[in-house]
Amino acid sequence: MSVRRVMGIETEYGISVPGRPQANPMILSGDVVRAYARGSESGAGHRGGSARPVGVRWDYAGETPLADARGYSMHRLDAHVSMLTDEWEDDPGVANLVLTNGARLYVDHAHPEYSAPEVVDPMEALVWDRAGEQIMAIAAGVLAQEEADGLRPPGDGVPVLYKNNTDGKGASYGTHENYLMRRDTPFAEIVAGLTPFFVVRQIICGAGRVGLGQRSQRPGYQLASRSDFFEAEVGLETTFKRPIINTRDEPHAAPDRYRRLHVILGDANLCDVAGLLKMGTTSLVLGMIEDQALPADLRMIEPLRQLAAVSHDPSLRTHVVLADGTRLTGLDLHWRYLEAATAWLSASDGWDAPTRQVMDLWEQVLTTLGRDVLDARAQVDWVAKLALLQGYRERDGLEWDAPRLAAIDFQWSDMRPGKGVARTLERAGRIDRLTTAEEVAAAVDQAPASTRAWFRGECVRRYGAGVAAASWESVVFEVPGHDRLQRLHLAEPHRGTRALVGELLDRHAEPAGLLAELRGERGDPG
Repeated sequence: MSVRRVMGIETEYGISVPGRPQANPMILSGDVVRAYARGSESGAGHRGGSARPVGVRWDYAGETPLADARGYSMHRLDAHVSMLTDEWEDDPGVANLVLTNGARLYVDHAHPEYSAPEVVDPMEALVWDRAGEQIMAIAAGVLAQEEADGLRPPGDGVPVLYKNNTDGKGASYGTHENYLMRRDTPFAEIVAGLTPFFVVRQIICGAGRVGLGQRSQRPGYQLASRSDFFEAEVGLETTFKRPIINTRDEPHAAPDRYRRLHVILGDANLCDVAGLLKMGTTSLVLGMIEDQALPADLRMIEPLRQLAAVSHDPSLRTHVVLADGTRLTGLDLHWRYLEAATAWLSASDGWDAPTRQVMDLWEQVLTTLGRDVLDARAQVDWVAKLALLQGYRERDGLEWDAPRLAAIDFQWSDMRPGKGVARTLERAGRIDRLTTAEEVAAAVDQAPASTRAWFRGECVRRYGAGVAAASWESVVFEVPGHDRLQRLHLAEPHRGTRALVGELLDRHAEPAGLLAELRGERGDPG
């Protein structure tokens, strides 16, 4: 009973080439992924400048993107093509790598996506999510250098990457979260307990956006960049008819024990405090749902309408309406969840250090927002961005539909070193930082020691070409003298840690020896 559970973040980055609005984003995204591989081979952008292993291709075996948590699977003929991720293996043009830090770097439709390795607490999630920013910067740096050296075709230009979630023209792309839960938790209880929380969670972790509506067609400012794009309460889709609660039932772990809750509602965070609270508070709410410790009177009517209404009100005065008719501000509902979490943790003595950090920051941020919204500018993305934009509005007399404000909104999340406004403010001490530059730099190359991601990443690093492919739940080896590839299944996320298998890997310089020892202990891994 704590904030700790297996979790992770997937981030699709916005991409464009200045002066080339017609550039194909899928081709550009592939350029980014392959540029990172070339940079790893040469050591460009990495600590010490030494060459690194590149990574291995993705193993698609076992993917079930059409399985639904409500107890059935969507027929393939009824599925939108974007949902058929298990068919991408047949497309040779899709760049798709598993990296030495245990992450996946690939092209997801029209975006380069960094799927961070699975970790066990929100601070680790934050560190490896920020490592993805460094990886994107390395890739962009490689492309810029290649253009300067005349190695890119004239006119191609260098892609600019943004850690944001909408282009302001009607397109939205995801920052998804993943949380492992107990399989025996009824899905209906997850929906009931989590939906009201997601409606108001944006108050503490929304990224902010200039413009209201999917196409920013109405002037204004809102808390979250994704809230206007949701059209269903519950559903399997992720790129259209987006639901507040996604039902994809693809655990990437032992299916009899685990359910992976795939959350598509969140924004990409650049404030450490907001990013930590996004993961940590959600994990706590899930723990209460699993233990049936969440008050039943938090259920909400018309959550889609209320999701947009909360997002459209930076004053935080908008009331939400619960199923029993109770009217509360979003902050009031947050306090109810916080009070329930306090009682739950206290009853079970669940106050470990990561949990205490999340609970303290949750209370602190809610208190600050309740006193004066702008006082939270160092902790919460949407408030930090709002404070900056208000300064420009007051100085230059700008209305919310001024193009300059929309441009600043994009520049906020620019991943080019020295260009992104959020990271510039952080370096100036105006946004609080919880991570360190050193641990983020280490996470670019090193996998978290706390999960099976460590085994995955170390196999890529140590065995290179001896690893034919990998995924969240498998590593596939190509061993000389064997006609068949050897697949090692990793169904338990808490195994494969450095503590459990570090000495095992140290004993074997080649995959053959590793597999031989594992066969002796656990049977044939293939």
